[in-house]
Amino acid sequence: MRHLKTLREGWEGVEQEAIRLLRRMTIQESLRQWAMLQDAFEPQLQATQALFAEERRQALAELQARLRRLAEWQECHGDALSIDPDPAAAIE
Repeated sequence: MRHLKTLREGWEGVEQEAIRLLRRMTIQESLRQWAMLQDAFEPQLQATQALFAEERRQALAELQARLRRLAEWQECHGDALSIDPDPAAAIE
């Protein structure tokens, strides 16, 4: 059981480091990472298109609704949300 506890504690450290690194990514780096994942998984996405088409359509509709609400919020408040240009500073 001691080994399992050590493994869990080690994994928590790995997760914390992954979160820290993700928060430091720029928008461009995030998009590049997303494009690489999309490229890697595209064959599986195409192969399972028929199985998950409705679920994907619903997820897209939800994303569009959320983006619409964000645009409405921005229109009401007159400005876009402020985003820290240095994401690394937010976690330090």
